[in-house]
Parts: sequence; C-alpha cells; structure tokens
Amino acid sequence: MNSFIFNNPVKLHVGPGKFALLGSIAQQYGKKALLVVSDNTKSTGLLARAQETLTAAGVAFAVYDKFMQNPLSTLVEAGAEMARQEQCDLVIGIGGGSAMDMAKGIAFCACNPGSIWDYVFGKAQAQNALPNILVPTTAGTGSEANRTAVFTNPETHDKKGLVNPLIYPVASIVDPELMLTLPKRVIAGPGADVLFHALESYISRNAHPVSEMLSLRAITLLTQNLPRVYADVTDLAAWEQVCVASTLAGMAIDCAGTALPHALQHPMGGLLDVVHAEGIAAVYPAFMEYTWSAAPEKFAAIAYAMGVDTRDMSLEQAAYSSVQAVTSLLSSVNMLPSLTELGVKEEHFDWIINNVQTTMKVVLENNPRVPDADTLRDILQRSL
Repeated sequence: MNSFIFNNPVKLHVGPGKFALLGSIAQQYGKKALLVVSDNTKSTGLLARAQETLTAAGVAFAVYDKFMQNPLSTLVEAGAEMARQEQCDLVIGIGGGSAMDMAKGIAFCACNPGSIWDYVFGKAQAQNALPNILVPTTAGTGSEANRTAVFTNPETHDKKGLVNPLIYPVASIVDPELMLTLPKRVIAGPGADVLFHALESYISRNAHPVSEMLSLRAITLLTQNLPRVYADVTDLAAWEQVCVASTLAGMAIDCAGTALPHALQHPMGGLLDVVHAEGIAAVYPAFMEYTWSAAPEKFAAIAYAMGVDTRDMSLEQAAYSSVQAVTSLLSSVNMLPSLTELGVKEEHFDWIINNVQTTMKVVLENNPRVPDADTLRDILQRSL
C-alpha cells in the first residue's frame, strides 16, 4: 500500500432543492460575486434564479459568460481582470466542468500575477485565491469536489490542469433537480466521464484505500443509474445516484489522478477541440485491452462493481470481463465514437504522441502499464 494523506475541505450540499441555498451559502464567503456561467444557464432560467437568491441574501454580483467546452487560459485571465475591476471577493461557477474549471481559474488568477501557465508548470508559487463556490449542472467532471482545473493554451495548444489546494471550492451545491432537462448527449458524455474518472483513479499507481473506496462506489452507482437517466431524464431518484457518483469520482481523482486515456485526450482537446468525454471514449476499448493484464486484480474488481458475476471465473477471465462491461455501458448510452468521427487523423499522431510524452507525462505514468511511442501510435490507430 502507498503511504498517503487524505484531505478534502469542500463543504458539499447534496440533494434535491439545494440550489435554493446558493444565496445563504454565498453570503458566508463574500459580499460581491463574479458569476461564471455556461450558456444553458440563461435558457433554463438558472442564471435568473441564481441572481434572485443572491439578491435576496444581500450578495451583489457581476456576470462573466464567455464560455467554451475546452476553456482557453486567455478567457480565464480576462475573467480574472473582470473580477478585479468589479472588486469581487467571491467567484461562483454554475455549469458543466468547463464553467466550474473557469471559475476556479478566475478565482486563482485574480490574486496571482503573471501567466497561469507559470503556476501550472511550477515556475511560480501562488499565495492566495478568491473563495469559489461551484454548482454543477451536468453530472460528469466532479470538479466541484477537487483542486484541479483544466485549460488550453491557445498559443501552444497544450491542455493541462492546474492542481493547487488554493482552488478547492469552499462549498459546492450538488442538486440533481438541475439535471432534469438535459439532452441525451449531455447526459451520456459527462456520465461516461464519471466512469472514466472512477476507473482510472482506481487503477492509478497513486491509488490508496480511501480513493479506491470512492472509485468503486462511483463505478457501481454510475453503472446502475446512468442507463436509467439516459432512458428517462426525469428519473430524479436515479439522478441522485448519478450525481453522487460524479462527486465521488471527482474526489477520487483528487487523490489518485487519472491515467492513459486522459493523457491521450488532452492533446486532442488542445489541438482539435475534441469534446473531452468523447475523445476519451474513443480510445477506451484499446486502452483497456492494453492495460488490463498489468493489474488483473483491479480490473476484476471493476467488473464486479459493474455487476458482472465473476464467481466462477479465473482471475484473468474476471479481469478481461471488465473490457466488455465497460464497452456495453458506453454502447448503451451511444458513447463509442471513433477518432475519425471526432476529426482525429493519422497526420495528427506525431504531435499528439509527443504531447502525451511531455506535457502529459505525469498522467501517462499513472497507468499500470506505461506505453512507449509505438504503442501509443497503435492505440490511436486502433481507435480510428
């Protein structure tokens, strides 16, 4: 067992109707908030509801709505400048993973000079950050429960995470009622990301008993309930479980990180703006075929957590059965795209592989089996 430290300071407010507490929670941490919101918060009325509850609680606000699926660091820095100009002492992120990551980044950059990339690559040390409160409107990234925010550098196309305890949310609201109108694609993609986070944190070389517990519980809850909400978006009881799975998986990657699929996807997202979960899903079958034999006990446990009856199987059979279990779950929510469908071509392979082995080296080396350049190319080729 690895020696480890476990700490998660986020105060989680979990359950139906908890969004109504936003104003009373916010007033504990600041007097004026920068609301960082994704596009759909306007059409769903969620932004208006946030403004109403903040006003009722006596919290002033400004709105920053420059949003994209793979957030650029330049947008984060522009948001930080707005926070300073508006004299905000709190940042609230409402939306999917991108909006929440932007809120974290803005809270960080508002208090720390220079480029955010100086802090991502350890060239500078941060001293402070504004408090941030996060409200997920999709169940996927788990950003509401960890100290990571991922951005893309528009100059280099590097996509990489800022990992810093200063960006832990002071509080997060996980309200499954916010999921009841999501389109199927926004159910499937983030939902698959829960599985990816839970599975990769479980097999990570940095996993420990607490993270493994979080990972396996997330896998079980997600497997049982994602197909239910995909079939019926109004199934609140199932959404409660999917939302908890997402938050648990977010906590798990905070402990143990992710592995090979994330190392492969980040370059695709940075270079080609590939949607995060779809890029990961495209390489998942090939990743599992390559990796399972390096950690058969863990892959057998994954299969069991997904409901596979492994009692009469050998260890190898049980481990390999996880490949089919994952493929079946992804297929059930129409999340098995090819890289070709996502715009990735063989001509991109050299750049992607180089970025994996440099910018994403730490994540790559979390994998139980670490591929060389030729193996990375083979995994990409098999995923076209």
